[in-house]
Amino acid sequence: WLNSLNYMFGDKKNKLKDSERSLISETVSIEGNINSSGAIDIAGLVKGPVYSKEIIVRETGSITGSIEADHVEIHGHMDGKVSGANVVIGSTGTVKGDIEFGNNLKTENGADIDGYIKKTNSVKSKLSTDFLFSKSKEDKKSKDKDQPETVVNKDSEAIA
Repeated sequence: WLNSLNYMFGDKKNKLKDSERSLISETVSIEGNINSSGAIDIAGLVKGPVYSKEIIVRETGSITGSIEADHVEIHGHMDGKVSGANVVIGSTGTVKGDIEFGNNLKTENGADIDGYIKKTNSVKSKLSTDFLFSKSKEDKKSKDKDQPETVVNKDSEAIA
């Protein structure tokens, strides 16, 4: 069983455990905010912002919306702003939007980028590991009114 996870997600060169990785498979389409304190592999379709420690958009993956992570790899389609400390645009990757990076930007031969590229010191993911479980007073009030609950990580918004 563990060998199949190693096959799917690569060797243990990453410090993240397999239990901290989430896969949005080719058959999945999601609309809305996605927040993760671990890693997300996206092979399906996402509409909305994605905030994570690590985001990998596979060749079949597509994101419409902004993304922010410490480590970003795009091998599929990205339509929106990319913010990350380390950003890789693979040979099959397409980015229609601006790219902000803090440490390193790598573009492989064949990468398609339509947007501005800026090196900045302020692109460090502000996600805390427990943000998924914290509730503000406003969230508790909306629960009392029988409205659908929305958890938004306000700290993850980019400061321009």
